[in-house]
Amino acid sequence: MYPMLTVLSMFYYIFLRRRARSGTRGEIMNSRRAIESSNRILPLSVELVQHVKEVVDFSSQYGSENSLSYTMWNLSGLPNVYPSSGDFTQSAVFRTYGRWWEKCPGSSQPFRRIPRTFQSQDYVELIFEEAVYPTAIDVLETYHPGAIVRILACSANPYSQTPPSEVRWETLWAGDPGKVNILQARQFTPSIKQINFTTNLIRLELNSSLLEYYTELDAVLLHGVRDRLLPLHKPSMLDLEDDDKEDHSIEFFNEQFSGKTLTESTKNGYFEKLPYELIQLILSHLTIPDLCQLAQTCKLLHQHCYDPLQYVQLSLQPYWAGLNDASLEHLHARCALVQWLNLSWTGNRGSITMQGFSRFMQVCGFELVRLELACCHFLNETCLEVIAQMCPNLQELNLSSCDKLNTQAFCHIAKISGLRRLVVYRTKIEQTALLSILNFCLELQHLSLGSCVMVEDYDLVAGIIGAKCKKLRSLDLWRCKNITENGLAAIVAGCQLLEDLDLGWCPTLQSSSGCFVKLARKLPNLRKIFLTANRSVCDSDIEELARNCPRLFHVDILGTRMVSAVALQKLLQCCKELQLLDVSFCSQIDSRVVQELSVNFPNVAIKKSYTQ
Repeated sequence: MYPMLTVLSMFYYIFLRRRARSGTRGEIMNSRRAIESSNRILPLSVELVQHVKEVVDFSSQYGSENSLSYTMWNLSGLPNVYPSSGDFTQSAVFRTYGRWWEKCPGSSQPFRRIPRTFQSQDYVELIFEEAVYPTAIDVLETYHPGAIVRILACSANPYSQTPPSEVRWETLWAGDPGKVNILQARQFTPSIKQINFTTNLIRLELNSSLLEYYTELDAVLLHGVRDRLLPLHKPSMLDLEDDDKEDHSIEFFNEQFSGKTLTESTKNGYFEKLPYELIQLILSHLTIPDLCQLAQTCKLLHQHCYDPLQYVQLSLQPYWAGLNDASLEHLHARCALVQWLNLSWTGNRGSITMQGFSRFMQVCGFELVRLELACCHFLNETCLEVIAQMCPNLQELNLSSCDKLNTQAFCHIAKISGLRRLVVYRTKIEQTALLSILNFCLELQHLSLGSCVMVEDYDLVAGIIGAKCKKLRSLDLWRCKNITENGLAAIVAGCQLLEDLDLGWCPTLQSSSGCFVKLARKLPNLRKIFLTANRSVCDSDIEELARNCPRLFHVDILGTRMVSAVALQKLLQCCKELQLLDVSFCSQIDSRVVQELSVNFPNVAIKKSYTQ
């Protein structure tokens, strides 16, 4: 009895110790890099300083696909704003901030088993003119800094005519998300790791969950030399601390995911005396690489680590940099029961092929209920056809920012009749495919069509949504360019279960038509409403929301000219659950009004951006 408890205690101690060490990874990496940087000799060649030449990929943006305001394209070239600070349209802004979006009815549940070292929510990839050995990275943050959590360098040169045999990503710096309480712009220059290859492709990853408003980036500068820097110091204990090093190489992941033959002499120890369920519960707290390593210790734990029940929820997004076809192949034996699968950000630059993805879907597709494929640029029409064929039970599909998919590919989604959530934000979906999906996927509860610029007639689409999608609870029409009061009327008449409605930056909706008053009267369950940048919104619209939508949680009326402090007072008094109210650039709402309302309603975060 006692030996068994001792072994179990040791196992639990090792598990906790590993978790504690991973929690301080940022501090250890920064300490090691500080030592490295202080022991370098002077560069052998002149240091080059380059601004971004091109923005090649990103996960989201606040701005429109057909504009420069608040878009990632603003990171190219010289600074537009710095050293000024504040809310400027010439900066790069991501779609969300804070934690409010996690509480909205349209949000999805997080995956389990995400490593504590992976905290990224957004990314942007930047190309510079010349490949160099990096010596420093400067990020000019002009509004609400502190969101950057990781900076990576890629070995592949995007301008090379010859495809690389291997694409390698190396973390130059990593840290925890934070909130920097300064009003001025700042130049963020972390101490970066020295790498052994030249690069002109830099990736920033961000987490804005702790910020009080949108973070804004103005420019990124890459410092580097053409000749490799030579370290003068001997390896320290920090350099030899393997557990805290991040290895994004393909070889590392293939080694971890591949099954290794155990020798006959391998003993199970006292673990074989423990109940099967108890061991499964303990292992459920491990990350996927930890499971792969533990599987190599003994036959009993190998059996447990290969149990498909350990992979019912499988998120491979944290390992995007090292995942390829072989990695997926090694996972085949464990994924027969996968229900939630997250492949977001994976497979780009040829690391996952259409054939490798198709084989993986053939193995795990039947049980799949949820499939996350955000920013997966390897996807093509064949991949979506395979999903439609192999995933008959699929209920949630996320294709956010899969902007390389051709328009015909989306027609296959109509075959997945049980879909309840569909995200096609920033894709090339066209009207024909969208109408087909709406006619056949009658179980839809959550639909995101934000920034889908290829749809020609949103009134027609809205009419079908109102007629067919009676169960809809959340609808994202962010920057839908031509929806009018007729389309909105069809939606509110047919989708009376709506709780989450985003009409931000829809300029063709006019308050004078009475469309917002009708919306408020017919959608009493509304929790979130975005009327962002609609200059026609007026007091009567806000008063109707106050009277008819008492459960409102989040209201965004940024940029309205005709809403007064009196109407806002009524909204705040009637909507007791309101937590977030954005009145930035509302001409009748100055800072004094915001301060008074904040004092009277301390539980509501009232947002008012500024420009220095």
